[in-house]
Amino acid sequence: MFTEIIIRPIGIIKTPFTEIAQMPIQPSGAMNVLGTIELDPDFTEGLKDLEGFSHIILLYHFHKITTPKLSVVPFMDTVARGVFATRSPARPNAIGISTVKLLHIEGNVLFLEGVDMLNGSPLIDIKPFFARFDNRENAVSGWLDAQTNIDITTIRSDDRFDQQ
Repeated sequence: MFTEIIIRPIGIIKTPFTEIAQMPIQPSGAMNVLGTIELDPDFTEGLKDLEGFSHIILLYHFHKITTPKLSVVPFMDTVARGVFATRSPARPNAIGISTVKLLHIEGNVLFLEGVDMLNGSPLIDIKPFFARFDNRENAVSGWLDAQTNIDITTIRSDDRFDQQ
């Protein structure tokens, strides 16, 4: 039915988070958390002109997830939701996405702020954040819009998706 896709990491994300429990669940909850990307040296040329961007979008692999779930209770709710209506790591392809602040680049190493991923996460891709195109006016966030008492800066992950 579908053709298999093989994706190879282009680098490794380094963060202070060695365990899933107590990690920030979104970059806005990790505002002062520093990290780096060690890009495969073969891809260094692809970093040309990236330093002019304040933020970048990272696609990475949730490398500790082994069993996907189609229904999950997200960190910001108490009701089971379809996995595609959440940002749960327990996804069929276990791909994460985060927009982080790019501080600077030294050779093949990117220095970041706002990292919310596990140390050693394999990096799949880097994309520049275009404020003019990536922000959406009048966006609606489904079930999350009803969660008015949520302070994303204080919510931390627990072991509900921990499969180590």
